[in-house]
This record gives sequence, C-alpha cells and structure tokens, in this order.
Amino acid sequence: MSTQLAVRVTDAQLRALDSYAASCGHATRADAIRAAISDAIKRADENAIDRSYRDAYAKMPETQEELAEAYRLGIASIGEEPSRLDDWL
Repeated sequence: MSTQLAVRVTDAQLRALDSYAASCGHATRADAIRAAISDAIKRADENAIDRSYRDAYAKMPETQEELAEAYRLGIASIGEEPSRLDDWL
C-alpha cells in the first residue's frame, strides 16, 4: 500500500532536490524524495540508539577497574601484533 502526498517546496528546494536526484542517480523526483525520507528515518533511528547508549552509560559509567582492564588488554593485544610488515603478508 502507498499514499500519495502533495507537498509545496520553494524554488530553491526544488533546485536542490533536482541536484540531489541527479547526483544520486534517482530517475525521478519521487524516487529521490522516497530515498531522502528513508535516509532521514534511518538517521533518526540511529540517533535514538546512540542516545539510548549514552543515557545508559550516564546512569552506569565504567568503573576505574573496568577502564584499567580495558587499557591493559589493549596494550597486551598490541604486543601480540607482528612487528614487521612481512609478518602480515
């Protein structure tokens, strides 16, 4: 199912839409608008997830012990890396 929307835009917005559609390879303005709506919704969802993580960490931040252990493990993992480029190939 789909619903048709009627939207008024300024001349500047229409020029920007046409430029966006052409640069992204959209065949029509409608395709470009649908893609932009999908991108905006995806970005909003990702921002909500980011806020959720940030809020959770604010409520229960890492302890000094956890940070120290993460640092220790990071340093240890660097020591396990090959020291020469030939070792990677």
